Amino acid sequence: MSHDYKAVQWTPFKKRFDLWLLAGIALYLVIFVALSLMLGNDTASLHPIQVVIRALGTLAFLFLTFILCIGPLARLTDRFKPFLYNRRHLGVTTFLIALLHAALVVMWYHGFSETNPLVSLLISNPRYDSLAGFPFESLGLIALIIMFLMAATSHDFWNANLGPGVWKALHMGVYISYALLIAHIALGAIQFEKHPLYVVLLCAGSVTVIGLHIFTGLAALRPAQSSPLEGWLKVAPVDEMEDARAKIVRPTDGEAIAVFRDGNKVSAVSNVCRHQGGPLGEGKIIDGCITCPWHGFQYRMEDGRSPPPFTEKIATYMTKLVDGVIYVSPKPALPGTKLEPTLIPLESGPNQGKINA
Repeated sequence: MSHDYKAVQWTPFKKRFDLWLLAGIALYLVIFVALSLMLGNDTASLHPIQVVIRALGTLAFLFLTFILCIGPLARLTDRFKPFLYNRRHLGVTTFLIALLHAALVVMWYHGFSETNPLVSLLISNPRYDSLAGFPFESLGLIALIIMFLMAATSHDFWNANLGPGVWKALHMGVYISYALLIAHIALGAIQFEKHPLYVVLLCAGSVTVIGLHIFTGLAALRPAQSSPLEGWLKVAPVDEMEDARAKIVRPTDGEAIAVFRDGNKVSAVSNVCRHQGGPLGEGKIIDGCITCPWHGFQYRMEDGRSPPPFTEKIATYMTKLVDGVIYVSPKPALPGTKLEPTLIPLESGPNQGKINA
């Protein structure tokens, strides 16, 4: 969304992002195929199509691994925010890569018989009772179907019609798809691949995803600082509050609170965006509106309402300034309730009330 809350479709930034994305994909495939054909002893007996199949498969795994790391990494550093804004493009691209990988597999290994290729894929190996001989192709197929559902419903049209809760639950299937993909690789390619690179790639990717989610998940569960004011949560000293940004406070009960500073004004709102549950506290203030880092949905600081003609609204919270420290009440007001912001002296803080977002 832009600062006047109009939908933005294909911005120059997104165009540049997609061009770099396509160039990176082409470069990876060329390098993978070239090195495999020139250096790999195991690929000497492989047809170039089989090498391309491997290249697409590894690229799909790397892409999905990176997509699952974007959220945690964006919480740790703003450098990954651009990837967060374009995560849908990455997700759809990953599905298309995986689809091309699957299509080549079906055509190459099951397309030269009288049996329908998809039927051949499903019936060629019925050894479901064997771990070593498990039909790993079926796991990849299920993962691909889940990725298709997510890619097909990635547009906001589906979010509006399915509802944020159902839409988000559907797209949480990415974790199921990733687990199936790991099993697909472990029971498939690695069983026949002598080079340790594939094992290292699989282990490093899965450990990275799990580790980042555990680390940021534990950090998110960290409760608010102890407060000397009964019934109030300590946020931070004014000097530590960055202009146009927020401090996120997590009460022992209830949802997280985003406490924003805009110049010499401090207001608090729910940390959960009404659009898709995005973390508002990780966004910033643009032209007086809190802007969600996920898809740019905006809310006014003072009442938690979206600018007209939009009607979304979120809960607001009372704030106060005591001895140079900002506090917030853990009790939310009704969504859309206007609360007066806490005013701080303009000389307080290193930025002296100036907006520099």
